[in-house]
Amino acid sequence: MRFLIIIPAHNEEQNLSFTLDSLQQQSSKDFKVVVVNDGSIDSTPDVVRKYTAADPRFETINLQKSEHQPGSKVVHAFKKGLQTQSIEEFEIICKFDADIILPQNYLEAVEKAFISNPDYGLVGGLLYVEKEGNWVYEGNSNKHHVRGPMKAYRRECFVQMGGLRETLGWDNIDSILLEHLGWKEIVLPKLHVKLIKVKGADYTIRPADYYGRYFYFLGLNRFLAYIASSKEAMKSKSPSFFFDIVKSYESCKSKKLELKISKEEQKAVNDQRWRMLKKKWLKM
Repeated sequence: MRFLIIIPAHNEEQNLSFTLDSLQQQSSKDFKVVVVNDGSIDSTPDVVRKYTAADPRFETINLQKSEHQPGSKVVHAFKKGLQTQSIEEFEIICKFDADIILPQNYLEAVEKAFISNPDYGLVGGLLYVEKEGNWVYEGNSNKHHVRGPMKAYRRECFVQMGGLRETLGWDNIDSILLEHLGWKEIVLPKLHVKLIKVKGADYTIRPADYYGRYFYFLGLNRFLAYIASSKEAMKSKSPSFFFDIVKSYESCKSKKLELKISKEEQKAVNDQRWRMLKKKWLKM
C-alpha cells in the first residue's frame, strides 16, 4: 500500500527536520511527502529544501500567510497539499504534523493493520510528550482516538466521508463520520509518537470561547452542548466557566455561523454523543 503524507508547516524550522528524518528512516519506503509551507516567516522553506533536493519522494508547496484559527487553518493547508496530488495513486492518506517523531516501523505497522483488517478506516499510534527528560503518554484524549498530528486514513474511507472539514473540531468530526459509515478507528498502542511542541500553546482564543465554538462547529444541539459545557466547568471547578462557554456557543448560534457538516452528519454527531452520554453518565 502506498502512502500520501501531507504535512502542514508554519514556522517549524526548529522541529520539521526531526519529522522528515523520521520519515526517511521508515522501514516502509513507498510513500510521498508533501510539505505545505503555510506562510512561514522563519527558515522552514530552507529546511524543506534540503529534503526535496535530495529525495524525490519529498515535495513542497508555498502558501500565503493566513489568519491562525484553531482547526480550520491546518485543514486548509492540508487540502491545498492534497489538491496537488492524484489520490487514486495512493491507498493511504495521511495528515501529519510538522513537529512529531515517528518510530521507525510506524508506516509498516499502519500498513499491516489496514491490510489485515478491511474495515479499518483510520489508524494511528499514541502521542508522547517530554517531561523532565522522559517521554510520557500525553493523555489529552482517550486511547481509542487517533489524535490530529498523526492521522492515517484508508483512501476509500477518506473519500467516502468527504475528506477533512475545514473547521474547529475536524479531528473529532472525522471519527464520528467514519464510524457512522461503518468504518473503524483504531489506535495501535505500541506505536509511540513523540510530540515535540505542546499543542494549543500558540492559540490566542480564550478557553471558554474555544469550547463554545468547538461545541457549535461540532454540530451539537443545545441540550448536548450545555451538557458538554457543564462537564468542562466541573473539570475546572468553575461555575462561571459554564456560563462563559454557553455564551460563546449561543453567540455562534445567533450569528448562524456556517457549519461544515450536513444536516444528516449533524444528526450522526448528536446521535453518537447521545449514545456516549447514556453509556457513561446514565449507565444505559
